[in-house]
Amino acid sequence: MAQHDGLPALLRLHHTVEKQRVDNSKLEERNQVLAAEVADLKSGLDALEERARSELGMVKPEETFFHIIDIPENEQ
Repeated sequence: MAQHDGLPALLRLHHTVEKQRVDNSKLEERNQVLAAEVADLKSGLDALEERARSELGMVKPEETFFHIIDIPENEQ
């Protein structure tokens, strides 16, 4: 017959359940963000173009790309 350690086991279980709730909440928020991105991508090319520009650094043929580098104050 297995022995139970009573209150310490109960406290560990409560802690585990609370941590899982926090993790689930974070994952639900992430899923909502991803669902919104999917909806944007399905709705038109504007979102796709924005993503190509921001994540892949793509530009249109008639555009000029400027890369601005911030110089930290201690290096000026």
